[in-house]
Amino acid sequence: MAASAAAAASSLFPVPSPSGDAKSDKLGRGSASLAGLKSKSASSGALQVKANAQAPPKINGTSVGYAAPAEVVKHGADGPSQPPPRTFINTLPDWSVLLAAITTIFLAAEKQFTMLDWKPKRPDMLIDPFGLGRIVQDGFVFRQNFSIRSYEIGADRSASIETVMNHLQETALNHVKTAGLLGDGFGSTPEMSKRNLIWVVTRMQVLVDRYPTWGDVVQVDTWVTGSGKNGMRRDWLIRDCKNGEILTRASSVWVMMNKLTRRLSKIPEEVRSEIEPYFLNSDPVVPEDSRKLLKLDDNSADHIRKGLTVLSPSESPRWNDLDVNQHVNNVKYINWILESAPLAILESHELSSMTLEYRRECGKDSVLQSLTAVSGNGVGTIGSAGGTVECQHLLRLEEGAEIVRGRTEWRPKDRNSFGGGGTPGHIPAGNA
Repeated sequence: MAASAAAAASSLFPVPSPSGDAKSDKLGRGSASLAGLKSKSASSGALQVKANAQAPPKINGTSVGYAAPAEVVKHGADGPSQPPPRTFINTLPDWSVLLAAITTIFLAAEKQFTMLDWKPKRPDMLIDPFGLGRIVQDGFVFRQNFSIRSYEIGADRSASIETVMNHLQETALNHVKTAGLLGDGFGSTPEMSKRNLIWVVTRMQVLVDRYPTWGDVVQVDTWVTGSGKNGMRRDWLIRDCKNGEILTRASSVWVMMNKLTRRLSKIPEEVRSEIEPYFLNSDPVVPEDSRKLLKLDDNSADHIRKGLTVLSPSESPRWNDLDVNQHVNNVKYINWILESAPLAILESHELSSMTLEYRRECGKDSVLQSLTAVSGNGVGTIGSAGGTVECQHLLRLEEGAEIVRGRTEWRPKDRNSFGGGGTPGHIPAGNA
């Protein structure tokens, strides 16, 4: 019995052996005796030892075999416990904390986006707040908002006709893009791009009821329909976002031209199958003006000699006046036409309607001349803002070939209003 007690004590508290063989012998017996052993002191009952069958003992604090330490030795209920052993798993970061941080960042970003998207500071920006545009009315109408910028207004603090025309052109191109029909050309569909075809405008009619002012937000709707066998008509409506008031109506006719030969072309059946699903069967938003546009020249324009029209100096299109189709943009033609209008008309009247017929294109090497003839009830009282004024226009090449014929109508400016309220020289509080 004393021998067995000594063996148990030696297995629990090994001592160094004077020889290597004895050490190996004691280690072997110690490992065997620790298999599944639980020892409890009968006198105190406070000491409990748990050992792993595969955990080797230590000699003078040095682990023998593979370093798998013994499990925790617990010194009673009130005694301190040893920290867990440091392993590779214990050194990894707390993934739950990292996941919580990422979730917090995403939630904060989503909140900011929601506030920006759905809670704009101005109520009139609730519709299309970013001005990206969208398809409405069963896929037939494209709608886009524009805010009138400070650099888009003229001397009378209202948007210019150039600004209005740029909005019309921008929505037309964005309509094609949003519908998924934009090829590698300027508004051309994929089938048009394969055949080197582009759209060119042949006729444009614009009616302006009121010009927006700086800070106003306008809503532009546009749609297309067929026009004859080989044409397409595009219409626009511009409204005030605040009250839905119609500001401008415009209608245009477009045909196809070969980009390489610069000749007009019929609409191929492949192209027709692309665009016809987007045609809206509707009447023109502007009734067609069937009045013939007069041809002006140095002999027939009698008012030129009387100073009622101004023959502008010769102008040559610059590189910046060309679009990606390598021809002058149609909005540039309007600027050149109005350059020859008398200054007295520009100061006292505003453009209320315009009809243009595009006869041919011009390139960057073309030299142009602008002619204007004035007629109407207010001819004798232009400076005093009398009645309405009508002008006939011609934009031609220097050698005489016609580029654009046009007719414009002008109404007296309202000197007692500024975009629907206020006085000249005073900016309304809403716009300030």
